[in-house]
Amino acid sequence: MDNNYYLKKWTNTYHKLLQLLLVGTITMLAVSLQSCEDACEDTYSYTTSEPVYVSYEDFRVPITTGEAQVMETPGKLYFIAPYILVNERHKGIHIIDNSDPTNPINTAFIKIEGNVDMAVKNSVLYADSYTDLLAIDISDLNNVQLLKRVENVFAENFATHPELGFIVEYETVEHIETVKCGEEIPIHIDSSPPENSGGIFPTTTVDVAFNESSADQTSAANGPPNANANANAAPGIGGSMARFTLYNNYLYIVTSYQLQVYDISNNASPQAGESIPIGWEIETIFPFQGNLLIGSQFGMYIYSLDNPSVPAYVSEFNHIRSCDPVVAEGDYAYVTLRSGTPCQGAINQLDVLNISDIYSPELVASYPMKNPHGLGIDNSVLFICDGNDGLKVYDANDVEKIDQNQLAHYPDIFAFDVIPYNDILLMIGSDGLYQYNYSDEQNISLLSHIAVGN
Repeated sequence: MDNNYYLKKWTNTYHKLLQLLLVGTITMLAVSLQSCEDACEDTYSYTTSEPVYVSYEDFRVPITTGEAQVMETPGKLYFIAPYILVNERHKGIHIIDNSDPTNPINTAFIKIEGNVDMAVKNSVLYADSYTDLLAIDISDLNNVQLLKRVENVFAENFATHPELGFIVEYETVEHIETVKCGEEIPIHIDSSPPENSGGIFPTTTVDVAFNESSADQTSAANGPPNANANANAAPGIGGSMARFTLYNNYLYIVTSYQLQVYDISNNASPQAGESIPIGWEIETIFPFQGNLLIGSQFGMYIYSLDNPSVPAYVSEFNHIRSCDPVVAEGDYAYVTLRSGTPCQGAINQLDVLNISDIYSPELVASYPMKNPHGLGIDNSVLFICDGNDGLKVYDANDVEKIDQNQLAHYPDIFAFDVIPYNDILLMIGSDGLYQYNYSDEQNISLLSHIAVGN
């Protein structure tokens, strides 16, 4: 064979080897590129609202009094001389000795899981604890005693789980996920819990005012209510956003849609009475001249206490949807309407209603506000907690010129709760408990301040 034969054979072999090498290189490169592509990832985040559950065993525990604790998230106020009771939202009640309003002393703390509302009569504290109603003997603050627990009174306000318990709130949870480069990011709905889907009574606004249970709620001239008074003594003072109130031998509680009546002739053992459907989004209750003024997000309802065991519908006044605490004095009721997430409405104002004829309440005047919360009135001195715009004080003798008769304005506090009584104003705000002397309406003065965190 000649050399050309071997040269051609070697050349063909070389070309085949070169092709194989090229194909292998391309394959390896493709595999390598595919591996790089597989390793490429994008990171994204989203949030969800997750339920927080509490089991019945976790909150049905002994009620105890401990050493004073600092206020962190103060809620509703209650006054039973010489004490101021301040709710620590969902945790219990601060006991403030107010024997000297210029020097109030944080004395003790009653631990009550899930507490929001309260009322006191004859040294018996009535308080909610998540789903339950409690009657607590507070005659000895160093050794409070649970007298009775009425279970599941407020169960309708909670979404439940057969194993986990019930939902008390929703918390925001952040999630971090990854996807391969080029893949479409899944759609996640950042949802909030549906309204009234679970959890305790609304507490974002804690509006209070004179809430004495006498048949004619007009004067404080006989002195402040006393925790150690006799069996016929009046209860303490609650507020315009209170869901508990007392009248004679009855405790009245409003839930989201009904009025519940409890006979407390035996103070230590409240007995369930009538449950009266009212409407939807019921928020507040205020006793006035033998009637109950009940506030809802849609209006004010008046119920007669001629038969206190079975309050009877009298009339109503409807308004645009908004949060709606109400107080009254003389011939007039004062209603604050405000916007915000819990209230859904877009209006912020004070309405004055003529209720001299309780069968036909009429709107007298409306005044624009910033974001009004709690309110109270005493001898025509009107106090309005206007949210971030602070505390405002008005002379309300002329109900058609209230805006022209402002007596004072304290704009540097977030005010949401007041109790005016015997020329002393109790006010709770985001930074603590304030007391003012308004005996001289033209020269209102600060008496004391217990700051949050102290």
